[in-house]
Amino acid sequence: MSGRSLSRLLQPRSIAFVGGKAAEEALRQCRDFGYSGALWPVNPKREEMAGERCFSDISGLPSPPDAVFLAAPAEPSITLAGELAASGAGGAICYASEFAEVGPAGRDRQNRLVEAAAGMPLIGPNCYGMLNAFDRVALWPDQHGCQPIKEGRGVAIISQSGNLALNLTMQARGLPIGYVISIGNCADVTPAELIEALIADRRVSAIGLHLEGLGSVARFSQACVNARAAGVPLVVLKTGSSIKGAALTLSHTSSLAGADSLCDVLFDRYGVARAYDPSSFLEALKLLHVAGPLSGKRITSASCSGGEASLVADFAERLQLETPDFAASVQSELEQVLGPRVAVANPLDYHTYIWGDAAAQTRCFSALLKAGFEVSILILDYPRADRCESAEWDVTLKAFVAAHQAIAAPPGSVRIVASSIAEGMPESVATMLLENGIVPANGLAEAMASVAAAARIGMAWSRPCPPTLPDENPASPGVASLWDEARSKAALRAAGVPIPSSKLVSMEELKSLSRDACNPLPVQFPVVLKAVGNDLAHKTEVGGVALNISSREELVLAAERMTHLTDRFLVEDMVNDVVAELLVGIGRDPQFGLFMTIGAGGVFVELLRSVEHLLLPAGRGDIEAALSRLPVHQMLSGFRGRPGCDMAALVDAIEAIVHFAETHSTHLEEMDINPLLALRTGAVAVDALIRMREKFA
Repeated sequence: MSGRSLSRLLQPRSIAFVGGKAAEEALRQCRDFGYSGALWPVNPKREEMAGERCFSDISGLPSPPDAVFLAAPAEPSITLAGELAASGAGGAICYASEFAEVGPAGRDRQNRLVEAAAGMPLIGPNCYGMLNAFDRVALWPDQHGCQPIKEGRGVAIISQSGNLALNLTMQARGLPIGYVISIGNCADVTPAELIEALIADRRVSAIGLHLEGLGSVARFSQACVNARAAGVPLVVLKTGSSIKGAALTLSHTSSLAGADSLCDVLFDRYGVARAYDPSSFLEALKLLHVAGPLSGKRITSASCSGGEASLVADFAERLQLETPDFAASVQSELEQVLGPRVAVANPLDYHTYIWGDAAAQTRCFSALLKAGFEVSILILDYPRADRCESAEWDVTLKAFVAAHQAIAAPPGSVRIVASSIAEGMPESVATMLLENGIVPANGLAEAMASVAAAARIGMAWSRPCPPTLPDENPASPGVASLWDEARSKAALRAAGVPIPSSKLVSMEELKSLSRDACNPLPVQFPVVLKAVGNDLAHKTEVGGVALNISSREELVLAAERMTHLTDRFLVEDMVNDVVAELLVGIGRDPQFGLFMTIGAGGVFVELLRSVEHLLLPAGRGDIEAALSRLPVHQMLSGFRGRPGCDMAALVDAIEAIVHFAETHSTHLEEMDINPLLALRTGAVAVDALIRMREKFA
């Protein structure tokens, strides 16, 4: 965890507001929110601010403030940050813009701001502020939609976008929001540091992050591990995945967006849920606030419409959730309650025969909950209050609440009342459901996505916690040169990667072999002949590979057809009993460092375009899990009566590749093994290229 504390900044007993109009509005918002601590406006040109007497400078404050809303222009903010640090202030929110987001001059200004703060925690610059609904703190220069949380827990939201943070406070979904922190450029305090500060507050039930860039992935991974240890789940709304989105991210907050597919790998590794829109983001936080991660992905739903039941089934299949049949006892009880005209199945369309009958509906929902699945959903859309009556809907809702109270929920499970569209869940209903430990979900699609997210977190948390990622380890200086196939294979063979028996020969050596029948070949027929050269990365496409050569004469003829490519050749064993071809590659990302790619190999690389990525270090379990997610895994494990591969040997080979990459982590730039053959017995890499940084390349 971070060596400094953010508690004074996040839970202040005294607050200074430095600046003009924005500072005055923040003071007013803080007072209106019900904050009971000291409020100290600072402005040398004003006598009062929002009815509070102004101090002319920081040195005149009664004591060092715990938190400061710093709303001066950019250059004066630098000087003021230094004065605040010298005074012993607990931390500051820097509201000003015109820092790194505007280019080189702004980056220099931002560096000077952080230097002036001298270790004092500083959130921003170019950020909107902070809300703490537990302690009624509003370091916020605008209206907001948060309500004080008098008791209980709430979620925290960290957002790089100030306007998005503001919009999220206006939700009418019943979600209790305990913190909203706009972080802008993240010049000093990072999302990782805030995660660690917030998990120390036992009032925080879950943390949502809107991120444009991750910063240090090593530091972020440590925060994820710490959040898991504290039992606080994380949800990320990560923007910048599209080409245009990534470009806008760079211009907006000077953040490195990173490779989006590797962000997914990072989140999956540490059990962080990813949302792709603000509504799903809020719904995932709401479910996690009530129930935490789920212990499984079995769901059941009840609705008085076959259309809604079909929607649940469709969403479940798409999100890889399970809708098992009911146990015989549950099936029988539901049939007794609903009668012969209702076909009982999961998802359940209970029709409208018992609509308005509180006792019958309670028995129906009680039987449903006895199934004991991890997720039980009632679909209920309230009519418009300005045009319709809702008394009968209240009957259904109360019946479900009564069943929930009578049938204890298993650990790691959740009960949900979901409207099919967001407008069908009134905020008053949502509030009542939350008070009863039931998740009110605004929208069926969002509800199902939140279930899938909570189930993924639960699955990840059930596995041993993975190690944190290493600190950034940039490639060593030097020129990255491409090793030819012979050199690449020799290096991999020395590292324990299985390589076919082979011999590097010249054209003259091949002709000598042809003339002298007594001169033994280095390998046994049939053989493969390959042209060797640093510029022959795609040999097959230019005629640089000949297969199934069965005689010396064929070998020489094949070599003669390749002399326009090279005068060096690799003669190696022809490998048989192949179950499947795989691509195993190592790449280097400027933010994530070395990573591995595994997918279908050979010609299927371009045809299937289905790969799995792993961040290094990766263990045997990570490799096995990645292989299991590939479509080609069906062939590896045996498809339609065909024998499967030697899975243990295949994983051994990939582990050896990982070990080679980690051993050469400061120099390795890229590696491509295509294909790595999965055999009935064993595994072997039959083609390999390595790009390595070499000082004297």
